[in-house]
Amino acid sequence: MDQTSNVERDIAKLDDFLCFAIYSANHALNRVYKPLLDAVGLTYTQYIAMVTLWERDDQTVGSLGEKLFLESSTLTPVLKRLETLGLIVRTRDKADERQVRVQLTATGQALQEKAKTIPACILQASGLDMGELTQLKTEIATLRSSLLRE
Repeated sequence: MDQTSNVERDIAKLDDFLCFAIYSANHALNRVYKPLLDAVGLTYTQYIAMVTLWERDDQTVGSLGEKLFLESSTLTPVLKRLETLGLIVRTRDKADERQVRVQLTATGQALQEKAKTIPACILQASGLDMGELTQLKTEIATLRSSLLRE
């Protein structure tokens, strides 16, 4: 029996699928995130956009999309909603009118203080220590990079 046949036999059960482990872990994470994000008035996608802006304010929509692995068609409605909430402003780049820049408002900056406990809550809910969580994140990011190269 060749190696391919062994792999096919060994991964025939749903619980053996890597994609299902990641998919179901994502659902479990979403259940932990939901009440935390409800408390700050954001969806998960809005939250990661805000985290990216808290890391570095005044970015283009394109750079945000690259960082978040989101297409413009997905990101634009998220940014419109954040703008409606008064957390960001979107303006045309003065040097290149084709580019839209995104900046935090004072309200958006202040929200960071309210959201600062979220990562610690996720760490606690994971049952992992910081080293284990960092290693897991690195392994998942490596997997993502490998899959994007395919």
